[in-house]
Amino acid sequence: MQLAALDRAFDTLLVQEPAEHILQVTLNRPDRANAFTSQMGREIIEVFQALEATPGAYRCVVLTGAGERAFCAGADLKERNGMTDADFSAQHYLFERMARAVLACPPPLLGAINGAAFAGGLELALCCDFAYAAETARFALTEVTLGIMPGAGGTQNLPRTIGERRAKEVILTGRPFSAADALAWGMVNKLYPAAELLPAVLETARTIAANAPLSVRQAKKSITQGLQMDRASGMLFEIEAYYQLIPTEDRIEGIKAFNEKRKPDFKGR
Repeated sequence: MQLAALDRAFDTLLVQEPAEHILQVTLNRPDRANAFTSQMGREIIEVFQALEATPGAYRCVVLTGAGERAFCAGADLKERNGMTDADFSAQHYLFERMARAVLACPPPLLGAINGAAFAGGLELALCCDFAYAAETARFALTEVTLGIMPGAGGTQNLPRTIGERRAKEVILTGRPFSAADALAWGMVNKLYPAAELLPAVLETARTIAANAPLSVRQAKKSITQGLQMDRASGMLFEIEAYYQLIPTEDRIEGIKAFNEKRKPDFKGR
């Protein structure tokens, strides 16, 4: 394990390195549809804060769920049963911090949505840079059917992904939608039979990991931040990000490898 902070057993997650430069984080409560508990929230924060603190440790991160039934069913409502208002608020603040930690992941974060992604589970999937899904996956933001509303980025990330009017329909009805809908709306990039999903995501992760890691991180940052700006400001931000790459060893190696007709050996320097 490249990060000492992650070299331990977690109660609710599996954290492993399926290939060089790639970290796989698996939500691991399949008996409860990988639903969030407070412990899972704390562990996700721990993992993603470690990644943010050491951005060069991995070149790509994959997020998925254990089992075939669910990616994540959202908050575990059995744990929430009988909570006081203060306890409910404290737990939700934990989940807000969890979403922000995932969104701050420096390397690309790829979702392998292996099953149902409901409520907070869909919000977590929306925190990924992009995602592939199993053909049998189902999606929903069901919070309004429970007397609450999306509160881990759902009302912000879903409209930015599928558009305002469609997002309002999804959120205000609470109705589930299919993997085919998610693909047509641009929420996931590709669909696969369940058995082929994780290998396909890992193959894309290996492709990303073979590219210059500083370039990938700067490009991701430019896209993410630029979309929050007007176009002219975004282009200025892009140029600032670009110029950070000129003095790097990887920029020299990339040009040299191209001219020598060989595969580049990027070091992240």
